[in-house]
Amino acid sequence: MNGPGVVSRQPGGLLAQPTSPGPRVAVARPDYSQAPQVVFWEVTRACALKCLHCRAQAQPRRHPDELTTEEGCRLLEALASFDPAPIVILTGGDPFLRRDLFQLLSYAMGLGLRVSLSPSATKLVTREALHQLRTLGISRLSLSLDGSTAAIHDAFRGVPGSFQRTQECIADALDVGLGLQVNTTVSRYNREDLPAIAQRLATFPKMALWDLFFLVPTGRAQRADVISAEAHEEVYGWLYSLRPELPFQIKTTLGQSYRRVVLQRDLKAGNDLQESRAAVVRTATNDGKGVCFISHLGTVYPSGFLPVPCGDVRRQSITDVYRHSPVFQALRDPERLKGKCGHCPFRDVCGGCRARAYAYTGDYLEAEPCCIFEPSPPSLGL
Repeated sequence: MNGPGVVSRQPGGLLAQPTSPGPRVAVARPDYSQAPQVVFWEVTRACALKCLHCRAQAQPRRHPDELTTEEGCRLLEALASFDPAPIVILTGGDPFLRRDLFQLLSYAMGLGLRVSLSPSATKLVTREALHQLRTLGISRLSLSLDGSTAAIHDAFRGVPGSFQRTQECIADALDVGLGLQVNTTVSRYNREDLPAIAQRLATFPKMALWDLFFLVPTGRAQRADVISAEAHEEVYGWLYSLRPELPFQIKTTLGQSYRRVVLQRDLKAGNDLQESRAAVVRTATNDGKGVCFISHLGTVYPSGFLPVPCGDVRRQSITDVYRHSPVFQALRDPERLKGKCGHCPFRDVCGGCRARAYAYTGDYLEAEPCCIFEPSPPSLGL
C-alpha cells in the first residue's frame, strides 16, 4: 500500500517521542471502573456467512440455550442501570436471525439506551427491515466491507455474492436515513487493498465512521493471517495521513497503538497536543476497560476477542461482574501491565491490545506483540 515507511524499532527513531522514563502522557481520562462505554451483546451465533476470521465461529442454526426474550429484556434493564448507561451494540452471528430482534430493540429504546446494530449483509436485511429500524429510533447501522472488489471481499466472507449484497444493504440503509458505519478487518488478505476500500467508502453519502479491526487470532482467525508489527505501524501512519482527506471519521478497534501514533505524529508536526489528547482519550478503551461483551449464552467476557469468561448474566448482575471481576479489574489497572507495555509512556491511552497479547502468550497482561515501539527501560534507581 502507499503509505509512510516503517519506523525504527530502536528508541530515538522517527516516532520515538517521548522515550524517557519521565512523566507519561497526561490526559483527563474517563473513569471506566464503574461503567463501560460500550457493551456488545452477541444475541445469536447463527449466521449464513462463513467468514475466514470469524471470532464467534458462527454456525448455521441458533443455539437452543440462547438468552430468551425475557432474559434479554432483563439484561437490557441491567445495562440501563449503569451510570452513565453504555452504548449497546447487538451483534452476532447475525442478529436478524432472531425473530424477537425488533422486540428487543424496541424494549432497549424504551429504556433510553443508545443502540446500534451490526448485522450480516444477507437477504434478511431488507429495505423494509431497515425502515423499521429507523422508525424505532436506531440511528446507525454497521456493515462490514473487507475488500474493494467482490474477489477480495467474497473470499474473506466465504459466500459468493456477499460483496454485491453489502453494496445493496449500504445503499438501502443510507436511503432510509440510517447513519452508516463500515467495519473492515485488516489482515494479510486486504492490507494492500485498504486505499481502494477508502476510496470506495468516500463515495457513500452520510458515511459516519470507518472502523478498522486489526485481526486477533481467535475463533477461526489464524496467526498467519495477522499482519506484522511493522505492517501495523505502516497502516497506522497511513491512516493518520489519510484523515484530513476523508469526509468521515476513522477509528481503530484492536489497534490501540494507533492512538500512540496520533500523539507522536501530532507532536512531531507541532499540532495542538491538548486537542490531540482530547481526541485520543475519547477512544481510549480496551478489553475490559470501557468494553464488555456478553455471549449468546449469557457469559460475560472483557471483549469478544478475549475469551476469558468472567461471569454469567443468568446468575450474576452484569454491573457486579463488570465492576468486581478480578479479570476486569486487572485489565483496567495499567500498573499490572507487563513487559514494555508496563513502562511505556503511552500506556494510559494505549495499553496495547490485551486480546492480542492473550492470543499470542496466554497472558492478557503481557506486552502487545504487534507494536514496534520500544520505550526506554524503566529506571532501576541505581
